[in-house]
Amino acid sequence: MKMDDWSNMTPGSQHLVDEILHSIFFLGKINSIPFSPEAIFSDDDILKALKENYPRPFEFYLTELPRRSPFSCVLDMIVLRENPENEEQIKQSLQELIRDLAPNILVSSIICISQKSNTDQNSKRYYGVSMSTNGPNPRTIVIGASCLSKWDEYVSGAVMTYYPKKVKKDYFDATIEVPGNIRCESFSLSRDEQMSPCGSCHNLFGLNTEETKEWDYGNCAEPESLSNLLKNEEEVKNTTHVHEYSAENRQRAEEEVREALQAVLRMIHFNTWTGEFYNPESE
Repeated sequence: MKMDDWSNMTPGSQHLVDEILHSIFFLGKINSIPFSPEAIFSDDDILKALKENYPRPFEFYLTELPRRSPFSCVLDMIVLRENPENEEQIKQSLQELIRDLAPNILVSSIICISQKSNTDQNSKRYYGVSMSTNGPNPRTIVIGASCLSKWDEYVSGAVMTYYPKKVKKDYFDATIEVPGNIRCESFSLSRDEQMSPCGSCHNLFGLNTEETKEWDYGNCAEPESLSNLLKNEEEVKNTTHVHEYSAENRQRAEEEVREALQAVLRMIHFNTWTGEFYNPESE
């Protein structure tokens, strides 16, 4: 409802409400105790208004997968409202929102900010948040969907190198080393403190860290933030070192991701996926 309110005051943001509804409906459907859209919005008037304004999420949440988790849509909305350069205000707005929400329910705990230079503070900022999914199956699904449909090819290739079993593929190494002079910093939204990259992000992107713990590959905030940086900063992309791999092996890795997605969906009895990923209604 907060997203809907914000969209009325933020031109060019309605697609984010459309997208977050689809993502929430899908995750509600695959929850261990399923929630229908009608169960999520118990107020009939609200439900009716949403169906009129955003009919497509209601139509496609059973047949198309979300490209990212819900809190990524929240992040985009707040960045649009506050403007990308206002980093502290963006973090503060996210923290204020989180305080009003039930803990751990589709909420990201980490934000990452990337810039093309760690010395030029005026360079454009690119944001990402950690996966806001509950439980291993939803996380596996959304990370796979992001690899196939959302993230920059370098980021998705790196994640697919280890997806879905946290074990490096023997036939495909698309891990990257981002330039050492870029900024890629993460912060805890709950504790308001800087976080070191985990071992997984070191393995994927060559980020320097003392941290040895490895989260699920693709779960952290760094992939989304670096993906946005690489999509928009050609100079950074051109100076990013990518391990060599063949087009055939990339295709094989993508097929393996899709097969893993289908296997998880079958396991949780979600049998209606058409193979498509959801495109929100644009303005």
